[in-house]
Amino acid sequence: MGRRKPGAEVALGVGVAFIWGLTFLSIKVAVVELKPMTLALSRFVIASAVLPLIALIRKTSLSVKARDLPLLFASGFIGVTLYFFFENNGIMRLSASESSIIVGTIPVLTLLVDMVFYRMRTSKSIILGILLSFGGVAVMVAKSEAASSSSGGYLFMIGAAVAWVTYTFLTKPLGLKYPLLSVTFWQIFFGMLGCLPFALLEGQGFVRVSTPVLLNVLFLGVLASAVGYWLWVMVLDTLGASRSSVFINLIPVVSVAASFVLLGERLAPPQLAGGAATVIGVYLATRSS
Repeated sequence: MGRRKPGAEVALGVGVAFIWGLTFLSIKVAVVELKPMTLALSRFVIASAVLPLIALIRKTSLSVKARDLPLLFASGFIGVTLYFFFENNGIMRLSASESSIIVGTIPVLTLLVDMVFYRMRTSKSIILGILLSFGGVAVMVAKSEAASSSSGGYLFMIGAAVAWVTYTFLTKPLGLKYPLLSVTFWQIFFGMLGCLPFALLEGQGFVRVSTPVLLNVLFLGVLASAVGYWLWVMVLDTLGASRSSVFINLIPVVSVAASFVLLGERLAPPQLAGGAATVIGVYLATRSS
């Protein structure tokens, strides 16, 4: 597979962060009527239907070798099923800001895994960028008007962060063997299958939802899942796990800004300063080595 220049992936990474940043609002709206894993199953059924259409348009084969199916299943189950089990349940129990700061630990966790298990030689610029972006997230959400905290909610979000880091490293070798669109499809397909027993245990079944919830589910399925995961694997393939994960820190920036525009929440000066620090950190960590 040919390597692309990092510049395009930086732009894609920002785009994915923007899409995924809006998902906190969409999930908040949708879980009012849909239970967490019923929502997850719904969005990934849609994504599993959309991705083959994208592959058809781009004339990309989705075929994979049987020996790689276990890794595709494992990465899909961890990065889709488990991640959204933890995230959807966590968002139900915490505010978007509280959830965001836990998600903001992903780049640090990824860097630690790279350094411990892969003995990665990381430049001072990349380390500074990761630490600065994480510090920016911490400052940005520190002054947010949080609702009543839930220790269980924090545990769910920590589980989500760990699941995402694991998914990132499991995906890395797959991107070297197959078209990125193919990897994305099979991960989402297996992740969807993994959501099914959880949704059945919730016992909600098929329900009629309001138009706003339906539109948010479509957004989560098409843009946040099908398109978002596909673009994310492209970013991961070029920039690597540690530098790609820094874009996760942009998600709280988007979430807070969207809450200000759509929900009328006020941004405190420390939050604005934290957002600026996050953007600077992303630049430092993703610029050419």
